[in-house]
Amino acid sequence: MEVEQLRKIIVLSFITLDGVMQAPGAPEEDPSGGFEYGGWTYPLFDETAGEWMNEQLSREFDALLGRKTYDIFAAYWPKPENKDNWPEINEATKYVVSHLDLDLFWENTVLVNEEIVERIKEIKNMEGPDIQVHGSGELIQLLLKHNLVDEMWLKIFPIVLGTGKRLFGEGTRPASFKLKDAKVTPKGVVFADYEFVGDVETGSF
Repeated sequence: MEVEQLRKIIVLSFITLDGVMQAPGAPEEDPSGGFEYGGWTYPLFDETAGEWMNEQLSREFDALLGRKTYDIFAAYWPKPENKDNWPEINEATKYVVSHLDLDLFWENTVLVNEEIVERIKEIKNMEGPDIQVHGSGELIQLLLKHNLVDEMWLKIFPIVLGTGKRLFGEGTRPASFKLKDAKVTPKGVVFADYEFVGDVETGSF
């Protein structure tokens, strides 16, 4: 008997108009591939964007993270001087996807390193809050490939970079989404929330 899905996997991403998601927060975040534009969100991230982000991040959630994003988060959010700024991430169960046998020191962290797709499906059908995916570009490609993304909460910035890791890479399966909510900050950042609908429909005029 098929297990009823109890919670959603939600991808939260900062992207440019041409779909780049690499290193939005700081120059040193991810310079791989010679990426020179780390921190590209900073000039356009205003008070309104901060308020809307806080609304999304203050909800109860579990987290599904790739190893690189886990390393960045684990080096920052558990620290005493930072943990009160986003207590939900410390309280959340964090599922870390990696092919390596990692030593995960952050509290409430679970390693997913075998039969990864099937394990994610099991986690998705467990009781609990919705599952947020932050950063984790390679993991998102895996989720998209296997139709495991239920919603995408995108922050679309009015810039084009022409280079860098993209949200929708090779292997993304055709799918249709519907717009659940959209709003624009004073600096032109579009907060757009999409929900997975199903297959792509085509036609002609």
